[in-house]
Amino acid sequence: NPEAQLLPGQRFVSQDAEEHGVIVVALYPYDGIHEEDLSFKKGEKLKVIEESGEWWRAKSLTTRKEGFIPSNYVAKVNTLETEELNCACVDSVDFCYLLMSIPSLSTGSYSLSIRDYDPEHGDVIKHYKIRKSFPVPPPKVTAPTIACLPAVPYLHRSKKLFPEYSAGNYWKSYYHNSTKVAVKTLKPGTMSAQAFLEEANLMKTLQHDKLVRLYAVVTKEEPIYIITEFMAKGSLLDFLKSDEGSKLLLPKLIDFSAQIAEGMAYIERKNYIHRDLRAANVLVSDLLMCKIADFGLARVIEDNEYTAREGAKFPIKWTAPEAINYGSFTIKSDVWSFGILLYEIVTYGKIPYPGMSNSDVMVALQRGYRMPRMETCPAELYDIMKTCWKDKAEERPTFDYLQSVLDDFYTATEGQYQQQP
Repeated sequence: NPEAQLLPGQRFVSQDAEEHGVIVVALYPYDGIHEEDLSFKKGEKLKVIEESGEWWRAKSLTTRKEGFIPSNYVAKVNTLETEELNCACVDSVDFCYLLMSIPSLSTGSYSLSIRDYDPEHGDVIKHYKIRKSFPVPPPKVTAPTIACLPAVPYLHRSKKLFPEYSAGNYWKSYYHNSTKVAVKTLKPGTMSAQAFLEEANLMKTLQHDKLVRLYAVVTKEEPIYIITEFMAKGSLLDFLKSDEGSKLLLPKLIDFSAQIAEGMAYIERKNYIHRDLRAANVLVSDLLMCKIADFGLARVIEDNEYTAREGAKFPIKWTAPEAINYGSFTIKSDVWSFGILLYEIVTYGKIPYPGMSNSDVMVALQRGYRMPRMETCPAELYDIMKTCWKDKAEERPTFDYLQSVLDDFYTATEGQYQQQP
């Protein structure tokens, strides 16, 4: 009997009592980068000692070691997050179909399983059979994204970065010889350090699968660095002009457009504006995923409008008339820019308003001029571009609508753009 060996004043604590507390299970394996990190394998159970932000202190119930763990790599035991759902890499359209399963009892009908909470029974799964269809499509479901690495808001200069090559003010580097990252540096005289940090803080606020992810900021001394995820194909503009990009067919170009619209729809919901949306500020991964970058001009807006300071510079050929003439920016100004971006995509990176100077464009827009349809542009896509270029900003579509239309582009125009033999 262990209690018989205790001295006066001592208390016997069983192993079960010691490990009593919040128990989590690892969703993914993690190899610690720092000495204070706790490495673990997928499926390993951990006891949370302290929860603080995105990094928790925990103890492994397998190795008995303690250290810091990324909170988005674990989930409480016996919760839905620990189940193998295999849906982390599907888009919103596929996610809708994933939720629906065809029951064996009735061919052609669907069932929908929904997690709900019952005060008496706790978490329950309710199964519904869909008996009637509805001609109007319901709002799309946005699948949650899983961060590849936990966001680290600030990074001390002692953490080594190993530059491999540079392109302008961007570097491709390796953080601790393992994680491939892109490093943006502040060019002398281009913008203040405060404005540079505001861009980093904005990137930290806006977190979405179609926006370039911020990893860290080095601020201890100049030069200042913003460290982001690495996008292997570079800017969309350069990629479209490359041998690989110039061979892409229209369906992939439409997919690029839908991905960008999805990212802008998120910015729209967050009540932000980008103000510099163009192909040069969209990056492409090795898996041909598009992500919006360069938030140097982005702003949070109040009363749905932002007025730029006098003398501010903007890319004229991508900027809406009301923004050029009055410095008045709204999310509808970004919609105008998106229409110009569609032109860039469908022409494989050509400059908009070919043969026209910035002043020519400003005069032409005041007279109601719009770029004509190109031979490579389907009439249906050009119609979308024209809605983005409506003279009255309030008549332009939302990004949520644009995403929906572009996601379903080939469903709506089925049979018209089949590959010819």
